[in-house]
Order: sequence, then C-alpha cells, then structure tokens
Amino acid sequence: MSRLLGLGLALLLLSGCSSYGVISNKPASAAESQQPYSIKELSGRRGSGDVALMLAFSGGGTRAAALAYGVLQELRDTTVVIDGQSRRLLDEVDTISSVSGGSFTSAYYGLYGERIFEDFEDVFLRRDVQGTLMRSLFNPLEWFRSTGRTELAVKYYEEVVFPGATFADMTRSGGPLVLINASDLGYGVRFSFVQEYFNLLCSDISPFPVARAVTASSAVPVVFNPVVVENYQDCKQTLPGWLTEAQQRVERDPQLTEVVDGLKSYFNKENRQYAHFVDGGITDNLGLRAIYEVVEISGGVKVFVEKRGRKSPRQMVIISVNASTDVEPEMDKSNKQPSLAETIGAVTDIQLHRYNTATLSLMDNSLKRWAQALSTPAKPVTPHFIQVAFADLPQPEQLAYFNRIPTSFDLTDGQVDRLIAAGRELLRNNPDFQRLLTELAH
Repeated sequence: MSRLLGLGLALLLLSGCSSYGVISNKPASAAESQQPYSIKELSGRRGSGDVALMLAFSGGGTRAAALAYGVLQELRDTTVVIDGQSRRLLDEVDTISSVSGGSFTSAYYGLYGERIFEDFEDVFLRRDVQGTLMRSLFNPLEWFRSTGRTELAVKYYEEVVFPGATFADMTRSGGPLVLINASDLGYGVRFSFVQEYFNLLCSDISPFPVARAVTASSAVPVVFNPVVVENYQDCKQTLPGWLTEAQQRVERDPQLTEVVDGLKSYFNKENRQYAHFVDGGITDNLGLRAIYEVVEISGGVKVFVEKRGRKSPRQMVIISVNASTDVEPEMDKSNKQPSLAETIGAVTDIQLHRYNTATLSLMDNSLKRWAQALSTPAKPVTPHFIQVAFADLPQPEQLAYFNRIPTSFDLTDGQVDRLIAAGRELLRNNPDFQRLLTELAH
C-alpha cells in the first residue's frame, strides 16, 4: 500500500491538467423490459432454501482475489446431503458481497460460473496487471488525458478480464447475487452496484459495464481517479417510501442513520449532479457491512425474507474471507523520520484494523440476532459465522510468509499457489465450518 501511495503522490505531481470522469450510466428507461439486476429479484434464486449461504470477500489486491478463489474451490469440492440429495456447498451460495481485490473474484464467478475454475488464474491471478497499468500511467502521453488515469484500468479490465460484460449479463448468468461495493467519495456512504442503488440515481444498471463497477470497487484514491456516474433527476419528486420508512426506523442508531442520510443525499438536486466512487475498502474492507445494511435498512431480517418470498432457512451462514495482513513496521527499527508514504500507509492500516474488528463483532452479533428472529419452536435457525483469515494459520512461519505478500496486482506464481491453498486449508480446518458440516450431516 505504501508503494501504491508513493506512486500516487508522484503521479499527482506529474498531473498538469484537470481530468473529467467518463459517464457510462444511462437514465432509467420506461421501455426497459428485462429483469433488473436487483436484490429483490435475485435474492435466493439459488440453493435449496434450507441453507442461506453468503460470502464476503475483502480487499487486498490479488492477494484477496486468490484467497477468495481458494475458498470457492473448497466449497466446490465440499459435498453435503440436503433433503436427501447430495449437493455441493458452492451451489448453496446465494449472495456474495465484495470490495476491491475480492470484487474481481466475485464478479468473475457471478458472470461465468464454473468457468472461473478453468481460466481465472490465467486471465487475472497470474497476470502482471499492476505492471501493465503502471506502464500506461508512466507513458507521458497519458499524463494529460482529459479522462483521467482510471479509464486506463477500465479499458484493460473490459478487454482482458470482463470483455463486453454488463449487468444484464450478470442477470442472465444464473449465478448468485453479487454485491460489488464502492465508496462514495463525496459523502462517505457505501454504494452497491445493484438496481436498488441505481434507482437513487434515476439510472438503469442493466447496460452498465461490470468492468467499470469492479474498477470503482478497487480504485485506490490518489493512485486512480474516481469512477464517476451521473445523478439523473427526472424521477425525483419525493423520497421513496422505503427510504422514508428506513429513516424513521434507524433514528436511534447513529451508524444506520449515517447510512440513510448518505442515501438521501442523492436527492440533493443542486449539489449532487454526479457521484464519485472509489475503493470500497474505505467504507468496509471486509464486504460485510453491505449485507448488514441491506438487511437492516429493509426493516430487519424477517421483513427482508418475507418481501423476497423466501422461507426461513435452517442454517444461516456467512463466510468472511479476510485477506488483510499485519505487517511489522520498518520505521521502528530506526530513529529516521518515516516518509510521507509510510506515514499515510501506517495511519491507513491502523484505521483499517480497528474498523475490521468492529465490523466482525457487529456481524457476529447481528447474525445471531437474525437467526433468533427467524426461529420458531418447530423450526429453529442456527447461525454460523465462519471467519477465514491468515491469523488462524497453525504455523508462525506460514503467517509470516502471508504477511509479507504485498497489496498489489502483481504476485508471483508461487505466492498465488500458496494463497489458493491457504484459502482451501483455512476453510476446511475452520472449527465453525466443521460444525456446519456436522449439523448438515444430521
């Protein structure tokens, strides 16, 4: 991260003119007839119904993408019996929430399904994505582009990783609901690329490029410009009913009040003509708060389940794939003053780890509360919060190795191999995961 920040500062100094975001989102069309990519339409379209399985993929560059990929492999190869039928746990996944590096894995699986196990390593994990982008960024001809540096990343991802793919393709794929999350730079609110959030912009998500959403989710500020969308005003007369109701419900919850206020800001017609989206890790580096906010703002878990026509599951499972590392600071080995990049990186890491801890506690408590709310005497709901993280590796030398893997988009084949294997091992050996398998076996 420090290297990325240092590069960003250098590029900032080299930039000699203003740049403008390319607008790719279209206004909502009354003639639109295809199924929208939305939480309402896509929640629960996969799985048996007895297991509600949600995944959350963190940020962390290719390190996060590879760890999440390993978890998907392990879920693919884990077979359980549900209602007398043998099923892979991967087929029970109905929602994936992701930020930054984790969004490459989630979006690829959401678009292409099983194909991810055939070519994702070659298409993304084992490519020097960072080197390709940096060579473009250091091209003097690119320093004064009116469209900004981020368009180089969008172009690369559109050509190489998600060629021509839009959210209409995500709808047709039959995969799980994938929440690709970014951060609204202006108001600090988390933004998910689904139709419900695009409705706040009076916009249609179906033709929006998946590559642009993933770029927004991973656009580290300073290094890359924000991804800009237009906030159309044609449909905005009053606040939608669900947002007004949410405002009343959360008035005693400061955190959710901030979320609702941020969403209301899109109705500020004079000052919010555009929205600027950057790395989703700024507002939630674990991808968990998107799940929490969607459920709570909708009115709670019972309302969320009922509105989507789903039955209460018997097992409610969230698997958090956390690729964050804990690196020993080099600055404490000398009395030399740390560089600006080191200082910014250290401050970022401190805030990140503290926020992650709070988020994990919030999700653990919320999942237990949701399961209790859905339980009946005849049909109890069991919560399972499964945390996949490097800290659970059994050997200190293993932990030290993974802590040294940088947050970048250029890892060696050996690093990718070990990250994939770690994702599988950490999930397979997790006590909470083993408890889930035991309960499903009875």
